[in-house]
Amino acid sequence: MSTEYKIRFNVPQGYDPSKLFSTLPNPIHKSVGEIYNYTIEQDGFYFVDHLIDEAVAAIAFRRFVDEALRCRECVEVIEL
Repeated sequence: MSTEYKIRFNVPQGYDPSKLFSTLPNPIHKSVGEIYNYTIEQDGFYFVDHLIDEAVAAIAFRRFVDEALRCRECVEVIEL
């Protein structure tokens, strides 16, 4: 079971996510597996919370939203 989100914004041409990656918490739980996953797409971030560790997933999700807002003034968050 998981919850999927689209954080929609116009990704700038030549976008470099390396700074974002350095701030993300570890997505792997030692005994249970993947806590969250993501994909960077042309129209924003696709984020999946696997509902394993809500605190870790919340931190990661917030970082993606903050990054989108850093890139663009208007961001849309959609639960899929």
